[in-house]
Amino acid sequence: MQASSSPAPTLAASALPASVDAATALLAGQRYVADRSLATAVFLSLKLGRPLFLEGEAGVGKTEIAKVLASGLGRRLIRLQCYEGLDIGSAVYEWNYARQMLEIRLAEAGSASREEIERDIFDERFLIKRPLLQALEPGVGGAPVLLIDELDRTDEPFEAYLLEVLSDFQVTIPEIGTIKAAEPPIVIITSNRTREIHDALKRRCFYHWVDYPSAARELEILKVKAPEAGPALSQEVVGFVQGLRKMDLFKQPGVAETIDWAEALMQLDALALTPEAINDTLGVILKYQDDIQRLQGSEAQRLLDQVKAELGGQTAH
Repeated sequence: MQASSSPAPTLAASALPASVDAATALLAGQRYVADRSLATAVFLSLKLGRPLFLEGEAGVGKTEIAKVLASGLGRRLIRLQCYEGLDIGSAVYEWNYARQMLEIRLAEAGSASREEIERDIFDERFLIKRPLLQALEPGVGGAPVLLIDELDRTDEPFEAYLLEVLSDFQVTIPEIGTIKAAEPPIVIITSNRTREIHDALKRRCFYHWVDYPSAARELEILKVKAPEAGPALSQEVVGFVQGLRKMDLFKQPGVAETIDWAEALMQLDALALTPEAINDTLGVILKYQDDIQRLQGSEAQRLLDQVKAELGGQTAH
C-alpha cells in the first residue's frame, strides 16, 4: 500500500518554535542542518498555520523535514506517498464493503427495514480512514504532521481535490457529511518538479525551493550524519560531489548520496579519496550508467586532482 502512517510517537509533545532561531535549533536537535532561509520558511509555516510546499531535486532533504518536525515536536507523522493514479479511496477513505455486506445479511436475517440497513451500513464502524482523513483527527500532544510526498507524481484531478483539504482542512463524505479538523495538521508537501504544480495549490502554501547545499553546509551535514568519516575524507568527499554537480550529468548526486558515499568509504577503511576507491564506489553517488562511464578513469582522476589542489591551497593559506 502506498499510503501509510507511522505509529504514534513516544516523545513528549513540544511547543512550536517562537522564532527563526528556535526553528533552527529544533531542526538541529533532530540532526538536520538547515540554512536560515529554510528555517525561516519552517517557522513562518508553523506560526501562520499554512502548509509548507518544498520543491527541489530528489535527495536534498525535503522529505526529511517532515520527519524531523514530527520527531522534534512529538507529533504523529502521517505520510501520503503520491503516485500516478492515486485516488480518493487510497488517500482519503473507503468503505469496508465486505463488512457492510455481512452487516446487511445479518440485518436482513433479523427482519430489519431497508431504511435501518442503509443507516447502519454507513456508520463510521465501516469507514476505512486513509492518511488525509487520519490527519484531520486530533493526536496526542497536538495535531499530527501530514507529509504529502512527491505530489508531482499524482494526476491533476487529485491535486485539485487537495484544494478543499488544504484550504479548510476538511473532507466531505457524501453518506456522512463534512469532517473538519478541530486543529489543522502541520502539512509538508514535497515535489521533485517532474511537472508543474498548479498555482491554486501553491497559493495555499508557503513555498520554498530546497537547493543543493553549499560546500560549507554540506561539510557540516557530514559532520552530523557521518562523523566517523573524519575531516580530511569528509572535505574530499564534499569537494568531489560539489565538482560533480557542476558537470552536465544525467542525475546529479543529492545530499543523501553524499552521506551514503562517506559511509561506504568508511566501510572500505578509506582515509582519503583515491582513483581506485572512486572508481569502485561511483555507483553510490551516481545512479545512471552513462554518468558512471563518463566519470570512471581519467575524468575522476582530473576531478580528484582539482579537489586536492583546492584543499591544498586552502591549507596553505
